[in-house]
Amino acid sequence: MNSLAITIAGFGCFFLGYFFYARFVQKRLDINPEEKTPAFTQYDGVDFIPAKNWLILFGHHFSSIAGAAPIVGPVIAVSIWGWGPTLLWIILGSIFLGGLHDFSSLVISVKNKGRSIAEIAGETISIRAKYIFSVFVFFALILVVAVFAYLCAKTLVTDTRVIIPSLGLIPVAMLVGVLIYKLKTNQVVATITGLTLLVALIIAGYLFPLNLEKNSLNFWLIVLLAYAFIASITPVNILLQPRDYLSAYLLFFGIAVGFLSIIVSHPRINAPLLHFSRTNPSSLWPMLFVTVACGAISGFHCLIASGTTSKQLPSQKFAKRIGYGAMILEGILAFLALLCVSAGIESFSAFKEIMKTSGPIVAFSKGFGEITKPLLKNLGPITGVIILNAFILTTLDTATRITRYIFEEITKIRNRLISTACIIILAGYLSWGGKWRTIWPTFGASNQLVAALALFVITSWLLAKSKPFTLVLLAAIFMLTTTVFALYIQSLKYFRETQYILLLISIVLIILALFIFAEVINILRKKLIKDEK
Repeated sequence: MNSLAITIAGFGCFFLGYFFYARFVQKRLDINPEEKTPAFTQYDGVDFIPAKNWLILFGHHFSSIAGAAPIVGPVIAVSIWGWGPTLLWIILGSIFLGGLHDFSSLVISVKNKGRSIAEIAGETISIRAKYIFSVFVFFALILVVAVFAYLCAKTLVTDTRVIIPSLGLIPVAMLVGVLIYKLKTNQVVATITGLTLLVALIIAGYLFPLNLEKNSLNFWLIVLLAYAFIASITPVNILLQPRDYLSAYLLFFGIAVGFLSIIVSHPRINAPLLHFSRTNPSSLWPMLFVTVACGAISGFHCLIASGTTSKQLPSQKFAKRIGYGAMILEGILAFLALLCVSAGIESFSAFKEIMKTSGPIVAFSKGFGEITKPLLKNLGPITGVIILNAFILTTLDTATRITRYIFEEITKIRNRLISTACIIILAGYLSWGGKWRTIWPTFGASNQLVAALALFVITSWLLAKSKPFTLVLLAAIFMLTTTVFALYIQSLKYFRETQYILLLISIVLIILALFIFAEVINILRKKLIKDEK
């Protein structure tokens, strides 16, 4: 099948989703542009700071949610089930579940003084739900910080051409932050300055790769964790906003070049429409859904939306563009990743061999390089790696900052230095020597579980405000059912393989999910009884 026809159909669906379904959701969230956001009412000069422009905040939000997952998940899914069901879930999931989840999470946080989804659970469900949810999210985020620090360090060791652009982006971003917020420079001028310097860094990294004497995994782990510590306590408008804003342009460029190349060469799809591996006979449902993960819906997104984004939103009128729009763009990124490995690699057998020997990131990089040859020539693979690495970095320090928020909510410790140090120590322990690998297999399902629980919190909030809640409740039940069945299947596998740590974690997650569900059903029952009276 021709990739251009699939591209046109896919973009048509995303367009309809944003301009029609998102508007339908918006009417139920009571958006009020006149109501001051927490960025103004809770302003503190560090975390609560209104973004200068909605596009800057969009860049931060999109960069933070679009790490490696929306690329890795779809690539793995194509190798197991083929491109057909993977694409269908990316489109439907992004439009009807992911966008709904992200948009709603942002709005209810903004309407609750910028509080996190976990803290809102305490008001809308129960205090027990709040603490159980908070503790679970805290440890999930520690795992994210550890894994992203490890992956980024490994990239810097493996390909030294990305060192200069990856680290050089930090001072460039700080310069842009100073230009926009301190010197009041025109945003277009500041953006062009930052992007020009970023292009120069990419060229310098390609021409002059750094072969450092201490280019070891542990050395870079220490550097990256130190960076995450400093970045997570620095005022958001000095580093977080401008760095993510500039990083977003990298991904905009990658997406634009990828689809323009498809328009120019429109390569043929080489992967099968539907495929089931005999060596890995995983069920289409629910395993496809938790494998694609962030490419369709991700619990991590609600933590970003209610963690950093809600504290910087200058007006509620931008909530749909940022909350729903960024999820649609992430779906488009997942769509591009799917096309890269389906049409960019010469055959499905070659794709499977790359997956077996090198993994999904290398498969994506090779496919991206082949697809973009008409425009980027031989620079495609390194461009793909630089883009991916930039987003791993953005997710690293944003996750650290959000984990600090959750830690402070649980412990009531308000000292940023102490709380951040605790997080870095725990994440460092898991990342050192790759200890995170022991528990990582449960992350995909646990991430989807966070999305299900967030949708239940949103349902409870809508109930409390006497607003229509059926749409969100159905989405929550679907995600809960999907996640619990996925955890059940994984539990059977872990039991057979005597992986008792993973088995225990999976059972605990199932119990957590059912507990939150029971709490929500109890609230719903009380609401119906009250309405009848």
